[in-house]
Amino acid sequence: MYYTGYEMLWLFLIYSFIGWTVETALAALKKGRLLNRGFLNAPFSTIYGCGWILFAIFLPELKDEPFYLFLGGAILATGVELLTGILLERLTGQKWWDYSQYRFQFEGYISLPFSVVWGFCALICLFFTDALLLHLVEMIPQFIGDIILAAIYILLGLDFIASIATVLQFENSLNLPRKTADKLHRITAHLDSAVTRAVQGRMKKAYPALAHTAVNSKEKKERNCFAEGLCFYKIMLLFVTTSFLGALTEIVFCRITTGEWMSRSSVLFGQFSVVWGLGAVLLTVILYKYRDRRDGFIFIVGTVLGGAYEYACSVFTELVFGTVFWSYSHIPFNLGGRINLLFCFFWGIVAVVWLKYLYPQISGLIERIPKRPGTIITWCLTIFMVCNVIISGLALYRFDQRQTMENPPKHVLAQILDQCFPDSRIERVYPNLIIVE
Repeated sequence: MYYTGYEMLWLFLIYSFIGWTVETALAALKKGRLLNRGFLNAPFSTIYGCGWILFAIFLPELKDEPFYLFLGGAILATGVELLTGILLERLTGQKWWDYSQYRFQFEGYISLPFSVVWGFCALICLFFTDALLLHLVEMIPQFIGDIILAAIYILLGLDFIASIATVLQFENSLNLPRKTADKLHRITAHLDSAVTRAVQGRMKKAYPALAHTAVNSKEKKERNCFAEGLCFYKIMLLFVTTSFLGALTEIVFCRITTGEWMSRSSVLFGQFSVVWGLGAVLLTVILYKYRDRRDGFIFIVGTVLGGAYEYACSVFTELVFGTVFWSYSHIPFNLGGRINLLFCFFWGIVAVVWLKYLYPQISGLIERIPKRPGTIITWCLTIFMVCNVIISGLALYRFDQRQTMENPPKHVLAQILDQCFPDSRIERVYPNLIIVE
């Protein structure tokens, strides 16, 4: 990690404020009057702060490769913008911004010109403004800085709750079942005060679509099959199935290429590759709506998304566990050993095969499961996988400690982990594991 927690908290606020200032100024120039364009009432646009957090976590090691730094910044920030736009539209039934008038746009959520701007922002942040802002932060005594941070984040938390409650209270803004809507209404009813109405007024002025367009909320018909559409049950069963199939595919691939049988699991119990499972869910959720598009479109999107996803997974495991699970340093056209061009193309091919052929078959099989057994099986698998991931994470963390600490563990949990998951077992489950500083 290149930044301390204290520094990241400050920079998140600063970049959120800078983003709010720029966006509000541009809106004022366009509308001819001052409008608070942020989701919050406070002068912070947290989407910019979140974008910087991703830059700070995933991109500093690319400072020696400006082109890849630019590309990574564009992909990461565009992903945040896309997910935020989809989330807000699902929550309110409205688009909070629309890039449909720009060329090379995607469903109005993102567009190529703004993605390019995000890429340049990543370059500017990591090469110039981060150092300048950190120097200014260092001028504040840390004791005073801690107090300021605590006060601002408490206010932002309250502001966020009030803004969420306000959005939920827009007339006909929820496309939810009646029972859920009634619960949310009871929870937020007491917030229907002068403050809430003032927030609603601000949002209507900043985003007129919220005031003039409503989603027709209808009662959902009783479904005749289990896990219809992209519901929780479908997604969870897809995750478990593709995690197993992904691990199995890698085992066979390693046997063919190396002549050895080796574990390719991400967890200690069973053969499940979490990277493959999450990747399949990511591709399904993002591209499900476009599964009928041409293969070339799905291939390109899958190549970019798969490469960015694999790179993010590599950085995450190294930062959290101090370990590297794979390295492509020996393969041409690799980026830091985390991804390579050939395997990115594999992601594109997998996206096409998955959406066009495998997903319809697996989805159909899942929907044929009777409702009651399907519900029970899904929740049992969910509990199993959550426990599996947590235990595996703790065991890996303890394994990393054993390589760097000479003193024996003093607490009970560490002793249990040492006894149940010694080095020999960890190395057998993760044969390609590499410890890094």
